[in-house]
Amino acid sequence: MKRPRKKEKGSLLEPQFVDEDAAREYLEKLRWPDGTVCTGCGVIGEAYRLNRSEKTKEEVIEMIRKGKRIRKTPRGVWKCRGCKKQFTVTVGTIFEDSHIPLHKWLLAIHLLTSSKKGMSAHQLMRNLDIGQYKSAWFMAHRIRYALTGELPEPMNGVIEADETYIGGRRRRHQTHAIKPGQRTQDLLGPFADKEAVFSIVQRGGKVYSQHVEQVTAKNLTEVLNSVCAADAHLITDTGVLRKRKTGLAQHSLVNHRADEYVRYEEGFCVTTNTIEGYFSLLKRGINGIYHHVGRKHLHRYLSEFDFRYNNRKVTDGERALQALKGFEGKRLTYKGTDS
Repeated sequence: MKRPRKKEKGSLLEPQFVDEDAAREYLEKLRWPDGTVCTGCGVIGEAYRLNRSEKTKEEVIEMIRKGKRIRKTPRGVWKCRGCKKQFTVTVGTIFEDSHIPLHKWLLAIHLLTSSKKGMSAHQLMRNLDIGQYKSAWFMAHRIRYALTGELPEPMNGVIEADETYIGGRRRRHQTHAIKPGQRTQDLLGPFADKEAVFSIVQRGGKVYSQHVEQVTAKNLTEVLNSVCAADAHLITDTGVLRKRKTGLAQHSLVNHRADEYVRYEEGFCVTTNTIEGYFSLLKRGINGIYHHVGRKHLHRYLSEFDFRYNNRKVTDGERALQALKGFEGKRLTYKGTDS
């Protein structure tokens, strides 16, 4: 016996993901909950929307005959009664001066924040029907820039910290053969061509990652003191911080070289498995999704992975909404991606 066919439903997407006008209204309500705010003078509720006047064919012909310029008011333009400045909801945000429709921007934010290991620019270009890879790549970096926040509140309680190295297999072949008349060449270390990332995670809480130039006890201690509270209990492996006085209340070590990964001291679990779990997401995302991350762009990718991890306990819609709260006051130009 065949099962009865289910009734076809409408679009599963919300209106702001399908229609540009609906996306603009959605952003206006989100950015201006108490009334329209002028981006020039900051006055609230003194702006009015300019009507998009549609001219008939006869009017257009008459204007062309008289040599007048045909101007069409763009959608969503407001004008302040005080400073007489015209503006839209995208001014002063990551969406400013973008030719990509707003509903595609909102859908890209939802996809990028809901994908556990990220989404490549090629995938965004295909899914959102964006004309060029360059546009999708720049869009993704502008979204990552919006996800970049200030330093978190001082972490307390149990803190795990560790470093990892981002980069693929070395392309330069090293040979042990010695040519006549030449001295033995110095062999590169295993991390010589890779970038170091230092991450700090609070058990059950948030994570903070930073690209560091060199993994030294001094550099890592400075990052720890800027993020952690003085009464925190730090747990690391037997790396460069094993003999360093970090200034924190307590410091426990796990000896990975002796195959020690979990140890219990009076019921307290001494391990760095939490930060290692975060590194597994970071490595699988960069190696499996993005494949290659430039050194100058690494800090924005870290902001993306940190944001998703820090908002892992909410739904995909709530995570996208949290991301939209950081789009105001941030604008990244194409030349600015180099820094």
